[in-house]
Formats: sequence, structure tokens, C-alpha cells
Amino acid sequence: MSLKQLKFIVGGVIVLVAMGVLGYQGYVNSATYYYTVSEFASQQSTFTDKNVRVAGNVTDGTVERQGTTLKFTMTDGQDSLPVVYKGVVPDSFKAGIEAVVLGKLNPDGIFEATELLAKCPSKYEPVDAPAK
Repeated sequence: MSLKQLKFIVGGVIVLVAMGVLGYQGYVNSATYYYTVSEFASQQSTFTDKNVRVAGNVTDGTVERQGTTLKFTMTDGQDSLPVVYKGVVPDSFKAGIEAVVLGKLNPDGIFEATELLAKCPSKYEPVDAPAK
């Protein structure tokens, strides 16, 4: 085997290993898209300094907007989670909807979200046509 062939084989192995590592990391990160508020609450210690996605319903009467800062509480019917988000708020965001947040829990017990996704309703509800 020539030196040129050996270099080609070693380079191919390195590329395959790199692709395998990246594929595995992608799989691990997407294996659980999000946790419910209760799942997150019961496993908080395992999420220290890790970004995590949490899903729940936005609790009525908890939404506060101050400039680009949004504060609200999420619940899944069992536990609740206070959330602070700074950034562009989706148009469909309002109290009562299901939302998914990505971020970290700070030492004060407040979830600091870096991403906010408002989930769309599961069925189409037409707007009433104006009366003629």
C-alpha cells in the first residue's frame, strides 16, 4: 500500500468518525423534543447549566410585557414554572395557549428562555363572517 493510499484511507476514516459523532449528537439532542413542566420540575437537578425545552400552557393572568421582556407562568395542570423571555414574541402568543420554551433555570427558580414557540391550535376554527 502506498503512502498516498494510506493517507486517503486515514482521511476517510476521520471523516466517517466525525459524521458519526455529529449524527449521534443530533440524535441525542432531538430524542426528547421537550419536557412537560412536571417532568422538568421532577428532574431539575439533572438540567443544571443545560439548555432544555419545556412545554406547557400559559397560565391566565400571568402574562406581563415590559418592552422586549415577557414574563409569564407555564403549567401542565400539576406544576407551574415562572418564565422570563427577552426577544420577539410570536403573534399567536397569549394566555391559555400551549408554548414551548428553550433556556435554562436560573438560581432564583425562574426559567430564562432564549427561544419561545407558540404552538398552533390542533384544529381549524374559522372566524365568524361579518353579518350583512
